[in-house]
Amino acid sequence: MMRAKLLLLISILLLLLTGCSRQSQTQDHWSEIKQSKRVVVGLDDSFVPMGFTKKDGQLTGYDVDIAKAVFALYDIKVDFQTIDWSMNVTELRNGTIDLIWNGFSITPEREKKVAFSQPYLKNRQILVVLKNSGIKDFSQLKNRALGIQTGSTAQQWYESDQKALHAKQEILYDQLPNSFLDLKAGRIQGILLDEIYADYYLAHLPKNDYQVIVDKKTPADYFAVGIRKTDPTLRKKINQGLKKLQANGELRRLNQKWFGTDSNYLGE
Repeated sequence: MMRAKLLLLISILLLLLTGCSRQSQTQDHWSEIKQSKRVVVGLDDSFVPMGFTKKDGQLTGYDVDIAKAVFALYDIKVDFQTIDWSMNVTELRNGTIDLIWNGFSITPEREKKVAFSQPYLKNRQILVVLKNSGIKDFSQLKNRALGIQTGSTAQQWYESDQKALHAKQEILYDQLPNSFLDLKAGRIQGILLDEIYADYYLAHLPKNDYQVIVDKKTPADYFAVGIRKTDPTLRKKINQGLKKLQANGELRRLNQKWFGTDSNYLGE
């Protein structure tokens, strides 16, 4: 009898947990976020200049500043959570994070799984090689090894039906700094990555031994905030916040701070 009651109790608990999990995946979370005054943003903390950890351990970056500025309008604190970038959509769906906000490009594959905010930054995929490599265009990677970050826009584009770049071997990295170490050591001969990352990373090296190669066949892509499709109110609030930053001059100030450009661009 006791065993039967115990099994019944376990069954009821499992049903309740399943119901809670299902509710978490289908409900609009804005009211919870507003009440707790906290929102969790997932990021790769090595992705310069969007979100990265400085030598002193402080988290900084363009996206860090913008996220804080948007939610300050609603008196909400942003908690930044470092994640495995290849698992970003899974972390969002599981509720570990509320948003993906870290140089996250809009792609057809991602649009099937998440909703996006208004785009706020233009980007494209470029190739980085050593200056002394003799490589001048994408086609010369045909018999060489190419480094790409796992789960990145670069990986999605490279593995799509594109005609511009086909390397002999594709090597995947959890974080881009490791790919630069391998490029320097000759283990790979090129890195496919975001132009925004490459420009900032190379400009801050004490000695730049690298060369950037651009191919016109590579289309532009756009950074936006990744949001659960079940969170339309959160998406609306982020879009409204971005427009307020554009109107009050904060967006222009942050573009000047991080990119040295006089830009008020907001995907329009």
